Amino acid sequence: MTFEDLKLNKALLQALEEMHLTLPTPIQREAFSPILAGRDVVGVAQTGTGKTLAYLLPLLRQLRFSKQNEPRILVLVPTRELVLQVVEMAQALSRYQTVRIGGVYGGTNIKTQKQLVAEGVDLLVATPGRLYDLAMTRVLQLRGIRQLVIDEVDEMMQLGFRTQLRNIIDILPERRQNLLFSATLSPEVAQIIEENFNGPEKIEIAASGTPLENIEQRGVAVPNFYTKANFLKHLLREESDFEKVLVFVRSKKLVDLLQDLVEVEFPGQSAAIHSNKSQNYRIRSVQGFERGDYRLLLATDLIARGLDFTEVSQVINFDLPEQAEDYLHRIGRTGRMEHRGMAISMVSDAEEPLREAIETLMQQMIPMEDLPAEVPVATELIEAEKSQDGQKNFLRVPSLKKSRGAFHEKKDKNKKVNLGNAYRRKQKAKYKKPIKRSGKKR
Repeated sequence: MTFEDLKLNKALLQALEEMHLTLPTPIQREAFSPILAGRDVVGVAQTGTGKTLAYLLPLLRQLRFSKQNEPRILVLVPTRELVLQVVEMAQALSRYQTVRIGGVYGGTNIKTQKQLVAEGVDLLVATPGRLYDLAMTRVLQLRGIRQLVIDEVDEMMQLGFRTQLRNIIDILPERRQNLLFSATLSPEVAQIIEENFNGPEKIEIAASGTPLENIEQRGVAVPNFYTKANFLKHLLREESDFEKVLVFVRSKKLVDLLQDLVEVEFPGQSAAIHSNKSQNYRIRSVQGFERGDYRLLLATDLIARGLDFTEVSQVINFDLPEQAEDYLHRIGRTGRMEHRGMAISMVSDAEEPLREAIETLMQQMIPMEDLPAEVPVATELIEAEKSQDGQKNFLRVPSLKKSRGAFHEKKDKNKKVNLGNAYRRKQKAKYKKPIKRSGKKR
């Protein structure tokens, strides 16, 4: 089946041709007709299978020119980067249509976004927090929404958007089409579907936890952070096909530390992205990595969901994620569409339980390898590893060298007895009897 078999209009077909897209993926094929028919749809498919296009194509197919300022289609996504990506995709698809596409997200000037929605938009892509802020100012009116799309909803739950999402749904028109797309469905998400969807058609392309078949997975036993850094530099030095590498690191602090170490040997070849970076810096890093300006992009799980980088050669799990499902979202950044990909995971002894949880979820083993002999093993540890090593940082045994035991002679200053009010004692010594408050003798 080709996109022409989906009975798309000429405007969309021409845009797809210019984007060099000819064959729809399974989720795109299965979701097109139910969405076009106006049914509520729940789509479950692994990361990298084209879920964004699966809902944009039918929605844009039926979107007609209108002079109304209020948006008619609302797409909710969890991160700012995903807002920009969906907007870019929608604009590329609708380049031969007269429709207005806009995106709003936090971390930037809200006045500019107020002006954007005031001027009118047909399809609005937003993060829940900023959308709710705009709705509360009444600059953004949601009474014209006819289709609601919730993309990567389980990630929204993890990021704490549960309350905002429920509040947004409450202020939307009751008569609307609801679409939900995700790689996994948690019990919380199932409850949202039950409460707000009307007999949805569930399209499940792959069972939750199933890895993509075109991704080669490898695991390497690496003892600590600095040895992992040595191994990463070894791969960049020795492997010529490591041209566009996405590296996931556990924390923001470690992302910055790792970049400093990599830049010594590979200056100007890496970029870093996490929530402490400014929005402009994050956008430049993502765009630069996509263009090929950077060989390496170091990131936290902030961008593990939704972002579509073309032809990522390798995904490296510098640290394994705490949630097993996040492993699938990470490795899904490579091997997208019909391309082959590789995922390499560095596993320390402390991360073995995380590896076992991932293998249980996938129902398959990650092939493990030994660290190459030429990679130097570091003895220096970061603070987190020192804490894990016998809990040296916070479990200290008190010294008994200066202890005098539980029973010993008190110091003179501690032998004093509290005799009560000094004024009353002086009066009693002077008059031989206590006196009343009035000053008269008894």
